Amino acid sequence: MPDSAAALLGRLEASGIRLGLENLGRLLTRLGSPERRFPSVLIAGTNGKGSTSALLAAMATAAGYRTGLYTSPHLETVEERLRINTRAVPTERLGDLLSRVVAAANAANAANTADTADAETGGPPTYFEALTAAAFLWFAEEEVDLAVLEVGLGGRLDATNLADPLLSLITPVSFDHQEYLGDTLAAIAREKAGILRRGRPALAWIEEAEPADAVRTVAAEVGADLRFAPAEVRIEEIEPQRPPGRGQRLRLVTPVGRYDLKISLLGAHQAKNLGLAVRAAEILAGAGFPRLDAGAVARGAAACRWPGRLEEVEISGGRRVLLDAAHNPGGAETLGAFLAGAPDLGHPVDLLFGVLADKDVRGILAPLAPHVGRFVFTTPASPRAQDPATLAGLLPERPDGSAAEIYVEPQPEAALDRALALGGKTLVACGSIFLIGEIRRLLRERFGVPAPAA
Repeated sequence: MPDSAAALLGRLEASGIRLGLENLGRLLTRLGSPERRFPSVLIAGTNGKGSTSALLAAMATAAGYRTGLYTSPHLETVEERLRINTRAVPTERLGDLLSRVVAAANAANAANTADTADAETGGPPTYFEALTAAAFLWFAEEEVDLAVLEVGLGGRLDATNLADPLLSLITPVSFDHQEYLGDTLAAIAREKAGILRRGRPALAWIEEAEPADAVRTVAAEVGADLRFAPAEVRIEEIEPQRPPGRGQRLRLVTPVGRYDLKISLLGAHQAKNLGLAVRAAEILAGAGFPRLDAGAVARGAAACRWPGRLEEVEISGGRRVLLDAAHNPGGAETLGAFLAGAPDLGHPVDLLFGVLADKDVRGILAPLAPHVGRFVFTTPASPRAQDPATLAGLLPERPDGSAAEIYVEPQPEAALDRALALGGKTLVACGSIFLIGEIRRLLRERFGVPAPAA
């Protein structure tokens, strides 16, 4: 019996992050190049790439295509990362896929070690490389019609970039992972643009001049057919549905048609993600996927669920918990704008917050602090978590000079207890996606909601 997925991934997790394609490229060749056996769309960006991926995959599924979706990281279970027609990979199947990936890597390393002419063995795959290879294998063996692949980190050197996308998408670019991608928006955008392909269409929703110019330069160097979605998609209206928290209605106009769409996802920023997915669906419809018509776009948009992103959960006593995986300044600005425009949530809200140590904590807290009355700091379930005791010192000073009401509870369960005991109308939980997944699980144990992420 093969090892469980959890056991295999636990051993690989120590490998950390390794940007680069050579090691995984050799491994995929040994596995029969599964990444080349299905059409794919590759989606990079800083914020919004997960929502855009989920929306586009839902549209393709609604059109009747067997659609794979690969995303990262996961909220609650690793199986969520690999889906076909919205259903997560079965646990036993994932264990088998990972066992085969690791066995192929071991065989390749043994062969390389024995060959004195090739001293480079590459070592075992990283956690992300193994999952990416498993996704490629699963999608190939299940003969998906299309796979939507979310880039993990950057683009140029990300494991997903070994696929051969017929369409590349780039969502808005902002600061995150500067230690890997560079410390300017232009540098980060160039890394994202590494997913562009010669002679293939590419679509970007980038409005700032610096990253847009960088992507435009890479597209010219590569020979990609780059278009900017803001020039092709007009957002005519964004109408929140009633009662609050029930999604929104959006009216869009593209070169192909006019759309009146309903989505469950909250936040005005989702209009850009939806517009990018709609325009991508139109491009795909002209590239061999004719069933991706206006009806499929509407059905897919309405059916799409993407938990942990401005997700409102109603609990007892008429109270609400708002879950959002805002973990960088761009995401926090989006969350702050949503809080400012949602008076029904009550103001100020309480904030349950935990984040990884490599994040710009000041940049995240600054747009949130004006909307928060009380802070509860805790620790995400990650060895890279920021010490919650240090977070209080990173809060911006209040305009009136008063001290914020702050609580530190290192354990997420105790932190949730503390936050709920404050008795506010709305509790916002944000920061690391590892924390949001844990809070979702704890809420479900206590209140029966929300439903599992997959």
